[in-house]
Amino acid sequence: MTSGGNPQNGSHTVRIWVNGALRESTEASVSVLDHGMTVGDGVFETVKAVDGAPFALGRHLDRLERSARGLGLPAPERELVRRACAEVLAANPAKLGRLRITYTGGLGPLGSDRGDSGPSLIVALGEVARRPDAAAVVTVPWTRNEHSAVAGLKTTSYAENVVALARAHQYGASEAILGNTAGRLCEGTGSNVFVVLDGRILTPPLNSGCLAGVTRALALQWLDAEEADLPLTVLEEADEVFLTGTLRDIQGVSRVDDRELPGAPGPVTAKAIAVFTERAAADLEP
Repeated sequence: MTSGGNPQNGSHTVRIWVNGALRESTEASVSVLDHGMTVGDGVFETVKAVDGAPFALGRHLDRLERSARGLGLPAPERELVRRACAEVLAANPAKLGRLRITYTGGLGPLGSDRGDSGPSLIVALGEVARRPDAAAVVTVPWTRNEHSAVAGLKTTSYAENVVALARAHQYGASEAILGNTAGRLCEGTGSNVFVVLDGRILTPPLNSGCLAGVTRALALQWLDAEEADLPLTVLEEADEVFLTGTLRDIQGVSRVDDRELPGAPGPVTAKAIAVFTERAAADLEP
């Protein structure tokens, strides 16, 4: 399976690290029988890279290991992943980049059983533009299963997110928000959700089924924020809503479904953006 996408990153040929070596994007490949391809048996991380330097890479590698163990995969060799990231970043200069680490079950049979060839490791970088300070979101009718065997794991089985995000785009929004099976607020397809109620900054707890986002954890640490079990309907009454994510950092919400939130980002969110930006610039490994 060859890599997709544009083989150019600005004026530079994209080079992707695949199972031990850097290769040009037109030559980078894994088998079509890789278990990540056939059954979605894999985990991944997206890391923000600014001027060739990854942000919070240690935290992302911690979560990669947790996700791998949660799927029953052997923990990736941490120093090997670090070296692969460093080589990809050096080979693909970018002002702002999405560093993608993918770790799969490797070559396997056409079923859920794993093979014995060992995992595959792929690291790639794509240049991205800075996200706007505010965006529209919609709620969708599908739910996160907080009782799932893979709840809280960052797996490559993202078809559910693809469908939900496509629905958001149909309604002029850039993110879809999901509740869980109990009707509680959970997360976005690629973000965690925070609400501001009477000056308090709140976000769903991990037992809601949401991903333990790296930016979410830093927001809880750096802001006066707290976890709270919240109904999905809180989005109808919150004074402010904002999203956190690797490439969003902190992003205000200007509309939830048909409800406008004028002036987004609001004062609490604007302060959160300023605090996060300052703290992140001061420490690349928080």
